[in-house]
Amino acid sequence: MIVRQSPAKVNLFLRVLGKRDDGYHDILSLMQRISLCDDMRFALRGEGILVKCPGSTLPEDRDNIVYRAAEKILAQVPGHTGVEITIHKKIPVAAGLGGGSSNAATALVVLNEMMGTPCSIQELMRMGARLGADVPFFVFGRTALASGIGDRLKPVEGIPRLCFVLVNPGFEVSTGDIYERLRLGLTKEPIKYRMPRFLTTSHIAQGLYNDLEKVSLRLYPVLSEIKELLMAHGAVGSLMSGSGPTVFGIFRNENDAKKAERRLQEAQVGSVFTAYSI
Repeated sequence: MIVRQSPAKVNLFLRVLGKRDDGYHDILSLMQRISLCDDMRFALRGEGILVKCPGSTLPEDRDNIVYRAAEKILAQVPGHTGVEITIHKKIPVAAGLGGGSSNAATALVVLNEMMGTPCSIQELMRMGARLGADVPFFVFGRTALASGIGDRLKPVEGIPRLCFVLVNPGFEVSTGDIYERLRLGLTKEPIKYRMPRFLTTSHIAQGLYNDLEKVSLRLYPVLSEIKELLMAHGAVGSLMSGSGPTVFGIFRNENDAKKAERRLQEAQVGSVFTAYSI
């Protein structure tokens, strides 16, 4: 059996550049893995795919992206037909943190290792892109500038270690619905942006931006209140991750982050997590 952690992510910067003919959107995003992780356990078995999600309402059949990831990688190696995967969820579901995509990427990478590495990282990333837009980033496994639908990735060096407090208000948000409600204007031409430089914690706090945030905040005003609470408790910057609804604050040090975590837990605004960039 192999045990592996499957990390969440936050988007420190997210611009939506335009809608594509295939229904996806072109984006530009700085994506950062964080220390909030699910635990995943893998064991090869005689035949068949068995996915278990104890304590979770997630499906355990082909409706689970991990099941479909296992199908794809097992198809690459004749003779390997069975695997059992157990997912212990800690990352909130449909929360803008990429938990499902991370689980799928972890399944691709680990099963590839278990079967003797028949696929390169580039092949796994292409496989992952057919499962979900964020999957290639988690296969890539580094802080990255993502473009295209999120499948074109460039490593980003020099980002300082960051302390986060994340607040998930306890409801799920549909990514597709948020994108559909985004007003990109009348032009079909891609919008061009330059990403700010992120060399210090202050740079990052000043450069936080998410085009999807304005949609989610309009639909769910409580997210604005959470952002204000994070700032009131010492965050130097606050932003919604992805399509939400999780909101994060960046703190100058671990002590400030832990204080804010305690106060926000007392305020009962939702599930509160401290995490760090990895």
